[in-house]
Amino acid sequence: MEPTTKKRLTIVLIVAIIAILVLALTLGLVLGLRKKAKDDGDEVVIVNSYDNTQELIQKFPVNNPTTVMPGIEEKIQNRLLTGFENWNRGFLAWKKWGSILYTEASIYNVHGARLTLGQYQNSMDVTLKRTNILMGDFHNMLICGNFIYYDIITVVGGKNNPGTVMEFVLFKDYGEQLGTRVVVGWGGAKDDSFNSMRYFQGDEESMIQNEQIHLLKNYQIPTTAGTLKEKYPVLYPSEYSDSETAEKYIEIILQGFDKWNSGISDYITWVDTGYTADAKSYSLKGIERTMDEYKTEMNTLQHKKK
Repeated sequence: MEPTTKKRLTIVLIVAIIAILVLALTLGLVLGLRKKAKDDGDEVVIVNSYDNTQELIQKFPVNNPTTVMPGIEEKIQNRLLTGFENWNRGFLAWKKWGSILYTEASIYNVHGARLTLGQYQNSMDVTLKRTNILMGDFHNMLICGNFIYYDIITVVGGKNNPGTVMEFVLFKDYGEQLGTRVVVGWGGAKDDSFNSMRYFQGDEESMIQNEQIHLLKNYQIPTTAGTLKEKYPVLYPSEYSDSETAEKYIEIILQGFDKWNSGISDYITWVDTGYTADAKSYSLKGIERTMDEYKTEMNTLQHKKK
């Protein structure tokens, strides 16, 4: 083979190798970008609409519902149902939804650990990588002004968890552009499901919670004279738009605590003052009770403890 021909073949071979390397690099970048986009949740489809409440409530039926007033309360109800729909679509969908539901300043108190949005999301990421947890039916849902309280059954491994998960959340309407978002929330498992829900925590969150549990277990109610607020201090109190009404609510709740601690007979007598005659009470399992049934049950529980 002539030198010129060899030189041409060498050049062609070098060009071909360069072309293959460029193609491989390009494909690698494209695939890497696509993977990153998917990892970042850009390709994740979420639900985000104020108009699908009735559709979602068929998926997450509410036992013992209360009346939801037009305005902020309807928006909060929709945000909650939408959040559960996105949760059930997987972590990336729920995380993407988080940029709509939360702000960077949002705080969530979960199982005794006070978490920022980033910490909360990281904790949920750990949880859902270990176990597939789905949202189920509501047992209770109460929306009042900017607040919502509810109990919900979680489904783990295809089975309902024992007990329920409780959440209490303060929302704020930031207007049409940003919508209704979470300011601060409190959540935790009730009954036998509490310990099973703790594994999602990292070492730091677990340490914080253990410290809080230790304080609660060893807390001694002051016996010296003082106000009920001094006797039953509130950690991490929220802000109230109507302070005068809120103070009345707080006072009657603390009265109930004090009467309970004074003895079941004092508490049962106080119930007639603290509740209206037609008030209803709900058990952790969502069973409706009249005030007479409630008083009988409380009396029975107190005597069993003895």
